[in-house]
Amino acid sequence: GHMNVLLAEAKVPYDIVLEMDEINDDFPSTDVVIVIGSNDIVNPAAQDDPNSPIAGMPVLEVWKAKQVFVSKRGQGAGYSGIENPLFFKDNTRMFYGDAKASVDSLLPLID
Repeated sequence: GHMNVLLAEAKVPYDIVLEMDEINDDFPSTDVVIVIGSNDIVNPAAQDDPNSPIAGMPVLEVWKAKQVFVSKRGQGAGYSGIENPLFFKDNTRMFYGDAKASVDSLLPLID
């Protein structure tokens, strides 16, 4: 979808881009996931809460990684308008503000 267009504009080689069903199995053995600006697509409520408006929606299971860093402009909800439990999990750290500045400050800490 729209992410493929954005990745192509950023000159990310298409052959290194994985589909959701290809990457979800890797998250349990992943040390660090960096989520930039996403909300609903990484919301565990889609799987965990049958009463959620996004119940059954395919999501990236990033919460299964050892550590998750989320960069967002603010605390607002995603398109669905619901809260995201990922942001409150013990293995998640939130970075609010400009994504580039947030990632620039994060990378030296991970290295």
